[in-house]
Amino acid sequence: MENFDADVIIVGAGPTGLMLAGELGLHGISALVVDRLEEPIQQSRALGFSARTIEEFGQRGLLARFGQVDVIPFGHFGGVPLDFQIVEGGSYGARGIPQSRTEGVLAGWAREKGAEIRRGVEVTGLDDDGEGVTLQVRTGEGESRLRGRYVVGCDGARSVVRKAAGIGFPGSEAEIELRFADISGIQLRPRFIGEKVPGGMVMVLPLGPDRSRIIYFDRTQPLRESAEPITFEEASEAFQRLCGEDISGATPHWVSSTTDVSRQAEAYRSGRVFVAGDAAHIHLPIGAQGMSAGIQDAVNLGWKLALDLKGKAPEGLLDTYHEERHPVGRRILVNTLAQRSLYLGGEEMKPLVDVMGELAGYEVVRKHLVGMVTGLDIRHSTVPGEHPLLGRRLPDRELAVGGEKTTVFALLAEGRGVLLDLSGSAEARKAAEGHAGRVEVVTAESHGIGAELDALLVRPDGYVAWAAPAGSGAEGLPEALDHWFGTAD
Repeated sequence: MENFDADVIIVGAGPTGLMLAGELGLHGISALVVDRLEEPIQQSRALGFSARTIEEFGQRGLLARFGQVDVIPFGHFGGVPLDFQIVEGGSYGARGIPQSRTEGVLAGWAREKGAEIRRGVEVTGLDDDGEGVTLQVRTGEGESRLRGRYVVGCDGARSVVRKAAGIGFPGSEAEIELRFADISGIQLRPRFIGEKVPGGMVMVLPLGPDRSRIIYFDRTQPLRESAEPITFEEASEAFQRLCGEDISGATPHWVSSTTDVSRQAEAYRSGRVFVAGDAAHIHLPIGAQGMSAGIQDAVNLGWKLALDLKGKAPEGLLDTYHEERHPVGRRILVNTLAQRSLYLGGEEMKPLVDVMGELAGYEVVRKHLVGMVTGLDIRHSTVPGEHPLLGRRLPDRELAVGGEKTTVFALLAEGRGVLLDLSGSAEARKAAEGHAGRVEVVTAESHGIGAELDALLVRPDGYVAWAAPAGSGAEGLPEALDHWFGTAD
């Protein structure tokens, strides 16, 4: 029997890779995470995560590890103000949580679930022979190889894994540049949404009692050709020129920039190689969508890989990763480019901004925009059927099971599918008997989901795969179980 270093080798120990390692560990799948950096990064581009990611952390019992999680109830679409609470669970996301803290939480969880994390390991190439994937790697001790049954590239925009697998990364080149600095020692007025000013835009995000992040767009400054980071002196001069506030006396902790370059992998899978996170999609960071999308990639892919590695996956299950997540990534690229034009455009964009402001007066438009930027309106077309819950995430609800109170998210914590029997249906329970271990059958004595349903089949990632309206029995359930969880034992 061939020896593998791990069932799945994950390249990149950022939030996406660490979340995937934990997801695999829920199913007893061995995961090896490698990263070229010797130590975790201390700088944090992401300062929180979206409403949808709050849900996904919640269903794995991870939110408590972050301590107090404050959410921003309001936000914007391209500078058009929106009350995100217009949709259930809506918020602009968790605020004030540095990416380094998120990585720390996820690394701890992944290790608890059995993952190994090796740092100082640089991937230089790969070979997929159809039975497994061999990585060529370089460490301080020299060249060597690692072999996994599958490899997932979570190694960022310049992904070595994606390039070595021959996956194209088309998109648009950078046109504008956002610049930012983390500073302390000076009090600034918060500007959560950002304000248009003559010559550009400024934003101020509090990071603590005495610390802030300034973000600005300076229309007078062209894209830099140099790879060298901007200086604090440059940032200070530009910030004062744009909004009149002097930050030159502050203590800088980190100064950097990002652009609106937007690209997406042509395929999220090539044979036994997958890409996720920034290796699959990059865009202008608006609305906490970047890191959050990567975490959602991981939650979608993990249980599917696990079923395959256990020999239980139905035909085509792994292909649904691309089928489901590629449209989501594409939509993020489209909405961030649209927001860029609205948010950072000059006077030529004012007519469009005015029209968007008018449209936002309609509730249906506001709900559409909030659903788009939060990801709360995602519906996977891979799940057929007319019921409005099909293909969508099941909201968290209180349940009474065996006389004890629980919640939907608590039932999903271990990463198994759940057949939620809401009517005491012996027919539904019997249909799921052959999928024991893959699907947990739970009979809820009372619930807050709605009396119009007899039962629901929920995938491990929280998306509804089958729904039984009241009185319909278990029609279609055996087929749904086989379609998502493989044939019965």
